[in-house]
Amino acid sequence: MFRALSDYLDSIKSRDPAARSKWEVLTYPGVWALAFHRVAHWLFGGQLYFLARLVNHLARLLTAIDIHPGAKIGKGFFIDHGFTVIGETAEIGDNVTIYQCVTLGGTNPSDGIPGKRHPTIADNVVIGSGAQVLGPILVGEGARIGANSVVTKEVAPEATMVGIPAKAVLVDATDVKAGFVPYGTPCSEIADPVLARLCELEREIAELRAVRKASPAPRSKSA
Repeated sequence: MFRALSDYLDSIKSRDPAARSKWEVLTYPGVWALAFHRVAHWLFGGQLYFLARLVNHLARLLTAIDIHPGAKIGKGFFIDHGFTVIGETAEIGDNVTIYQCVTLGGTNPSDGIPGKRHPTIADNVVIGSGAQVLGPILVGEGARIGANSVVTKEVAPEATMVGIPAKAVLVDATDVKAGFVPYGTPCSEIADPVLARLCELEREIAELRAVRKASPAPRSKSA
């Protein structure tokens, strides 16, 4: 148990350059929110819904992080800062990092039946501050969701999503080498969705010009 806790604190320390020791990491609200959630989820699984909700509300009061007791969370989960909301049917894989003010929100089923309504987040995903990931979609392994993005469609593995609505963007080689990108947001200009769209249009124009150049010239009517 102590080894598992030590490994967990080490995993957080590796993702947060501000952490100077494991003891300091133990004061993080995200660590306490996850600890409370483990208890609440166990109670929820035993159909002790009122007690599970009571633990949930206590955790939210102390940490400003609201994780529904029904949410399923894997190993190495790290919420950096608070004000995050995770819905009931959300599923989170291993070594996922979420920054402040993120919502893993659900959709309202038209038939009124409460089924799968929240996202599934695969392993090693980074979700930047203020991002909203909505609906029963899959965010693929290793994907990065940029700050303030709104994601309503499935995300491919290793993709970097930026904008409203979020779209996949090109990533600078320096960001690829970095591996873990804080806040899920590359700082290079090429990650700008407007610039990325301009690159796409320039490529399309170049392709059309090549096709036009390769096609035979039209014959004149006088010929």
